[in-house]
Amino acid sequence: MAKTVPRRRRELGTAPLEGITGREAAPFGWAPLIVLFLVGLTDRIETSITSGALPLLQAEWGFSDTMGGMISTAPLLVGALMAIPAGVLADRFNRTSLIALVVAIWSFVTLGSALAPVFALFFLSRVLLGAADTIDNPASSSLLADYYPPSTRAKVFGWVRLTQYAGLSIGTIFGGVVGQAFGWRWAYACMVIPGLLVAYLCWRLREPSRGFLDQVLARAPRTPVPVPRAGRQGADSDSERPVPIGTQLRYIWRIRTLRYVSGGLVCLSLGLQGILYWVPSLLNREFGIDPAQASLLSSLVGILGVCAGAVFGGWLGGRLHSRVRGGRLLASGLGLLVGSAMLGVALSMDTLVLFVGLLAMSNFLTSIGIPNFFASMADVVRASSRGMSFAVLNFLVIGGSLGPVIVGAISDTFGGSLVLGMYALFPALLMAGLLVLVGRGHFDREAESVLATPQPDEPRPETDRDAR
Repeated sequence: MAKTVPRRRRELGTAPLEGITGREAAPFGWAPLIVLFLVGLTDRIETSITSGALPLLQAEWGFSDTMGGMISTAPLLVGALMAIPAGVLADRFNRTSLIALVVAIWSFVTLGSALAPVFALFFLSRVLLGAADTIDNPASSSLLADYYPPSTRAKVFGWVRLTQYAGLSIGTIFGGVVGQAFGWRWAYACMVIPGLLVAYLCWRLREPSRGFLDQVLARAPRTPVPVPRAGRQGADSDSERPVPIGTQLRYIWRIRTLRYVSGGLVCLSLGLQGILYWVPSLLNREFGIDPAQASLLSSLVGILGVCAGAVFGGWLGGRLHSRVRGGRLLASGLGLLVGSAMLGVALSMDTLVLFVGLLAMSNFLTSIGIPNFFASMADVVRASSRGMSFAVLNFLVIGGSLGPVIVGAISDTFGGSLVLGMYALFPALLMAGLLVLVGRGHFDREAESVLATPQPDEPRPETDRDAR
């Protein structure tokens, strides 16, 4: 009589039975990219609902504008405190299960926002959501590096990072439209079901073995290599020991490419956040456009320019990778320098059409680096510490939230000149481009070192172990 084999749940992101060679564009299929894209999009839409629903919230509870701003700032501060613990979780536990759990929890917390009877409980729910966003980000970035090879990483990171910008606009519009039509509580309640569905899709994702794809690429086999099944912690070996946090941080600091790219991202975040935040006000003051139309115009220019630039940057990065020395960072650095210069010219325009056109081109060029920065970071960091590296980056980039404050303070000091405040951040944008170009000189050597030999703290493919 035939033995009955328990049927496993069907999983997304499963490699072919014969194995992989590392030359495939998507060794584990495109399902992981779609699921992680939905995670980022749903998360960002939910986070941005408050922006559109804020007038309705103030009408009900009567809190000040300062407190209204704190609804957005407080989660960022909590997220900064959670950055390093998030990296620890991403590098030590099953990442797909971790993301599924976090998304499910914030779905229920979102329901708490909708049902909050007093402002204090509503505010607490938003703070908790800030912590959740910090936790799923390093795990998602680490997964992308284990699902997709370097030739495809720029493209997949580009699509996932687009959710930061697309979700911001969609969430703001959704919060305002649904809140106005049915009440602000429904705007939050409507996000619960999509969040739980996305959590279920994450749970169905197969956890890839950490570093296995890197080792396959290093061996460059002619025939497919069978893919081992990841264990409870996302490794192919139960004997793998977690790397101590101090060791991880020291290792990350020694990677020069990572230092320069992270510094570039911090400068870019400081400059762009500070300048783009005030564009609607600039349109209102300098060109006489009413606030509603100014917000709509700036949002459309921003999202179209950034999305087009990120998609193009992902394609360009894939084309230049391994063809030009440090090709991804070369394209990113040049895009930043030219885009920053174009933004400077745009701010000097007194014609609306020229200002908007140059602003759109500037957004396009500076956004070329978005996918390539994160793909390059994944290339130069060993699999056992990728989660921590992205967590450290998230912590540093939070400094970009100071940009709007700097522009506003300079404007107040010099008689309401927003343009002068924006120009004050130009050194940060130029520094971002220069840092990335300097980091390019270290990229190839450090990326090759990751693939050269398995490290003592890295999981080794089961197929290699069997062969020995």
